[in-house]
Amino acid sequence: MTISAAIAGGSGYVGGELLRLLLDHPRVEVTQVTSQRQAGRYVQSTHPNLRGRCDLKFIEFEALQPVGILFLALPHGHAAGQIETFAKNAEVIIDLSADFRLHDAELYEMTYGKQHPAADWLARFVYGLPEIYRQDLKGARFASGVGCNATAVNLALLPLARAGLIERAIVDLKVGSSEGGSAFSAASHHPERSGSLRTFAPTGHRHEAEVKQALGDFDLYFTATAVEMVRGVLCTAHLFLRETIDEKGIWRLYREQYAAEPFVRLVKERRGIYRYPEPKILSGSNYCDVGFEVEESGRRLVVISAIDNLMKGAAGSAVQAMNVMMGWEETAGLGFPGLHPI
Repeated sequence: MTISAAIAGGSGYVGGELLRLLLDHPRVEVTQVTSQRQAGRYVQSTHPNLRGRCDLKFIEFEALQPVGILFLALPHGHAAGQIETFAKNAEVIIDLSADFRLHDAELYEMTYGKQHPAADWLARFVYGLPEIYRQDLKGARFASGVGCNATAVNLALLPLARAGLIERAIVDLKVGSSEGGSAFSAASHHPERSGSLRTFAPTGHRHEAEVKQALGDFDLYFTATAVEMVRGVLCTAHLFLRETIDEKGIWRLYREQYAAEPFVRLVKERRGIYRYPEPKILSGSNYCDVGFEVEESGRRLVVISAIDNLMKGAAGSAVQAMNVMMGWEETAGLGFPGLHPI
């Protein structure tokens, strides 16, 4: 038995990835995809990889009909303004914007510089990262999406944070151009982007708030740099620990935390060019690869994580969260292993 699903805002990169995943999901039938800009056109005209796989046309947002599961892949701010209406027309809602990721209205205002338009709804949404909130997601009706950079950091640091070992974390994030979305801008213009290493958030990255909410309040510093790749986030976290710990101890913490996780892999090889996590080989997959290196003193630890920002950082985690919410196999629709060019 399948359940109907709709994607509001399906013409963007994340909306396209959601549709790709859901078309292969054994328990879901996508019946509606909205786009104000592309209304009336076939979905494949915007997402040509779906030629022959999807015969739907984009519809206007106002034409959206009641549905079992509604994915909101709308620009930030749109979901919160109409959440009452959405909730009346869907049994389950997963919002991939930043509107409901933070559970505290004051923290939202501090982070985004404005009051939340539906603050009473914040507590109803479960943060949609199953590796941390799996129990809360089971049976939930509302889930938020995850920040792609926050996801890379959360999964890199989770075992150490839970062990209370982190004194200070300095996180360097290198991100691909798709993180900026499908809308054109001067920063995404090819002659300006190509060949560049552009630091766009030396301090004050908004995803810091998501990490502190999930892992606790320790000294945390982000820097984000745009690099010449399309998909991917590479997180390099320099950690100063409260006590010395050797490599065996780190291995034990990470294995205990992630042994049963279907989409987190520990990567620390002795040979080859992929000895540490690399976002390139994760393209299209829902995996997060995590690796580390301990300094000889035992006080500084470098943890590296890699994800596809459109997948584990957005659409993939949303589908994984849906599976948990509905009580389905958590890996359903998410088996693609990524690409390795030969």
